[in-house]
Amino acid sequence: MSQFTFEQLPQAMDQVLDTLAELKDLIIKSLEKPEEPKDDSSMDINELRAYLPDHPAKSTIYGWVGQGLIPYHKYSKKLSFKKAEIDAWLEKGFGATAEEVENMAIDYVNRMRI
Repeated sequence: MSQFTFEQLPQAMDQVLDTLAELKDLIIKSLEKPEEPKDDSSMDINELRAYLPDHPAKSTIYGWVGQGLIPYHKYSKKLSFKKAEIDAWLEKGFGATAEEVENMAIDYVNRMRI
């Protein structure tokens, strides 16, 4: 260890504080999770079946679409599923909450009233 005189102490403290600030910045940068790029690629129903963990049947996926449980896009008669939306849906969980089920039931009943 170096010996400092009383006159050198302020300069040494400045160096210590600068080094601490640099270390703090390095630690913060190493802890930050890099933002993953959003994947806007689309999948058809067969690609979606292969992508989903349980590889559900097409009829199951069509049921989810009909009930509005899964995010989808429809172009003319073709269904399309965006990977980023499916990933978010998977993180959220497959099932609908009780409130979502209740809202779907209300929507269904309202649609059936003609």
